[in-house]
Amino acid sequence: MSIDTRTATAVDKLSLVVFSGSFEKVHYALVMASAALATGRAVTLFFTMEASRAVLAPSGWRHLRPDVQGATATSLDFGYSERGVATFEELLSACADLGAKFMVCEMGLRALGLEHEKRRAELTIEVGGVVTFLNDARKDGEMLFI
Repeated sequence: MSIDTRTATAVDKLSLVVFSGSFEKVHYALVMASAALATGRAVTLFFTMEASRAVLAPSGWRHLRPDVQGATATSLDFGYSERGVATFEELLSACADLGAKFMVCEMGLRALGLEHEKRRAELTIEVGGVVTFLNDARKDGEMLFI
């Protein structure tokens, strides 16, 4: 099922600014996005700063920092899988399959020296700035900063 973001009404739009470089927070942003998509809301995920690594090729999310001391993004993801929680890749794929709009912040990439890094080829990722993101968001829609 794919949501046509051009025709969704204001109450049907969730815009997420994914800023944190924390694996757990980016993972949960994908949980929220996939749930919103599954319930019929249009979703835009705007990755910026350290969270931008999540959409870099091939698996840049493995470079996100865990909040759990002594863990890695990979070990946390494996643990989630063992406990029946969707993995990072499963959530990212679900968001793409359900029609999420993926954006990555040009300024965030430049600030971290990542502007020339390859992005994930299986995702359609729009590179833009804050103005592009705000123009995509709906005036009366919901916006979350993670």
